[in-house]
Amino acid sequence: MAMALGWLVCVFRYMSWRNPTGVWMDAYRFWVRIFALTFFMALASVIPLLLEVGVLWPSLLERMGNVAGPLIAFGITTLFVTKSVFLGVMFFGQRRVSIKAHVFSVAMVAIGLTATVFWGLVLISWTHSPDGATLIDGRYLVTDWKDLILNASLFWLIIQFVAGSFLIVGCLLLCVTAWQSGRRPLEGYERAMYRLAVVLSLFAAVLELFALDGHLRALARTQPVTAAAVMGFWETGSQPDFIWLGLPAVEGSQDAGLIVSDSGAKRWLAQQPDGQWIGLDQAEKDVPSAKTLFWLARLAAYILVWIAGLSVVAGWVIARRGDDPGKYPGWLLHAQVWLGGLAVVVWLCLWNLNELERMPFMVWNTLRQEDVLTSAPASLLLAGLVASLVIYGGLLIGWIRMLVHAARYGVVPVRKPGVRP
Repeated sequence: MAMALGWLVCVFRYMSWRNPTGVWMDAYRFWVRIFALTFFMALASVIPLLLEVGVLWPSLLERMGNVAGPLIAFGITTLFVTKSVFLGVMFFGQRRVSIKAHVFSVAMVAIGLTATVFWGLVLISWTHSPDGATLIDGRYLVTDWKDLILNASLFWLIIQFVAGSFLIVGCLLLCVTAWQSGRRPLEGYERAMYRLAVVLSLFAAVLELFALDGHLRALARTQPVTAAAVMGFWETGSQPDFIWLGLPAVEGSQDAGLIVSDSGAKRWLAQQPDGQWIGLDQAEKDVPSAKTLFWLARLAAYILVWIAGLSVVAGWVIARRGDDPGKYPGWLLHAQVWLGGLAVVVWLCLWNLNELERMPFMVWNTLRQEDVLTSAPASLLLAGLVASLVIYGGLLIGWIRMLVHAARYGVVPVRKPGVRP
């Protein structure tokens, strides 16, 4: 979310430089406050993650240190260079540096956050496609950094991550402006944000559906049994039906759905040399959690179709009734208010789908979870979980309250220090 907001405020700041009399500076001033809080929450969320890895998976870093160490170091370096050099100028230096210098700093913050995310995605994608490294004597040794970084899973993971982050931000813009329009007439920059949010939400939803399709097709090539679990296809056969609505197939049953498409799942399944489509019965030992994978993929896809459809309807209403959301149907605005939460649900579904596809391995087909698990007192784990929920629950509530406050009052002029009103 911080990455997508970084690029959004970067565009706003650039447009305000090119068109000082337009609505873009107000848009920048409003959303840069949301970006600031989001950035520091994102930074804070890294710390307990690193602690959890050290406490719960100590032998994991011992085995993956040659791979994870440099990638984590690259990510931390880009993050702290961004924070130390450019973030202060972005937040506090607008009146102390030239316009070009400020625009450059905002752009560098967006680039720095993107680079930080990139190194994290490289590490996560490598655990799905461990190219460029070999497990020798219980430790991974890097043989080719180019193959490791540009592994087979990286492309679709990047597309999914970028589309998901902009989907959340686009739906957040739509949620805020729709909520505002139900309470007061929108200002010029708020109407512009509504139109931008409709386009951004539609584009991001379509891109996310494209990424999901590509990811599932790649999954069928690399993990055919897992692909069968996502499709809910149990028995290897020649007619793999796609279940649109219903339950995934179980052993001994090819069709457990209420609404199915005949042979519709062929696109996302692997095929044997004899022409039979691979089902879950081909699993030698570890059978993926078919129901979980089945519902995660469908729930994400159905919500994405809903977001895209609602955005198309909103575009049609804009063309018919003008650019003032106050004139739009109430049901449309109420539905758009909930899109912010639905986009987060999509993100959680797709991210957990990626993680659960790899189970029971930590690194696909080479390092199992049971090989790196450690024992810890249940009371310690419970205390850590409760503390995390309390701290991050409080941070999330604070973030939402700030967003609501900003949405209610809009951009409030700030008096310069030492200058009388």
